[in-house]
Amino acid sequence: MTKILTKNEAASFLGSHDNYLILTHKRPDGDTLGSAAALTSALRRYGKTANMFFNKDITPKYLPFVQQFLASEDFDFSECTVISVDIADTGLFPAGAPDDVILAIDHHPSNSRFAQNLLLEDSRSACGEIVLDVINLLCGGVNKEEATLLYIALSTDTGCFVYANTDSHSFRTAGELYDAGAETAKVNRIFFRSMSKARLTLEGLVYSSLLSYAENRINIAVITKEMIEKSGATQNDMDDLASLPGKVEGNLVSAMIKENDQGFSKVSLRSNGAVNVSSICAMFGGGGHVMAAGCEMDMPPFQAAETLRKILEDSIKWTE
Repeated sequence: MTKILTKNEAASFLGSHDNYLILTHKRPDGDTLGSAAALTSALRRYGKTANMFFNKDITPKYLPFVQQFLASEDFDFSECTVISVDIADTGLFPAGAPDDVILAIDHHPSNSRFAQNLLLEDSRSACGEIVLDVINLLCGGVNKEEATLLYIALSTDTGCFVYANTDSHSFRTAGELYDAGAETAKVNRIFFRSMSKARLTLEGLVYSSLLSYAENRINIAVITKEMIEKSGATQNDMDDLASLPGKVEGNLVSAMIKENDQGFSKVSLRSNGAVNVSSICAMFGGGGHVMAAGCEMDMPPFQAAETLRKILEDSIKWTE
């Protein structure tokens, strides 16, 4: 049975163990990477041996920020104390990762309680907010590098503070990180103010093929392998695609459906809060938050779009 820890208990746990291996989820985003790297850095400052699991899915945009914290690809983790950060379920573990997690730090209400110990605060907009509190308890504060890493975690999970999950705690945390030396202007420029030509081309293809229903309250975008090939986009160009269809005026709930290598569908759902998208993703073995969730559907993308359309139309009827 999973033991639920407070932040003080989690910090005490980290201080009393050693030889840490910290896991990030597959297709890692800024929250899991920034949180894991900051925690690794803090544990090293505290005198512990700590490394991040070598996640092969890390994109070039994030790699310079986390490179120094990664274990080697052939690292022997058989005797490690395994921690997961921002992972809701074992199905999100990267390929080759150990599954004997002794401590999970997470903010997803759908967390499946897979770890021996769990620090869960599902009201937090980013896991980085929780990790900041733990580092403060463990080390008395963050250094400049950790502040930058945690700002990456916070800003990317809030869409640079425009997503509906942003709250007053998010802004207070950002202020604390800024005061600690976080390179906010650099991070904002890299992740929010610049795009490759391929990404811009891909966005154009997405918008031109957007599917809108129920007087624009439901918006579904499909990205096929053909669209990716036509645009020249790489995995490095795929950040924050899920927010695109939700920009339509009047939107209540949106879906981004991306065709995977097998011709099936990776789905990201977003809501303004009127629809619980986590419960919808749970129908297909996924999960997440009330306003942001994901799943995989074993069907081609346009079939997935039609399936979701029917479900979402039924869901918004309850909001009327």
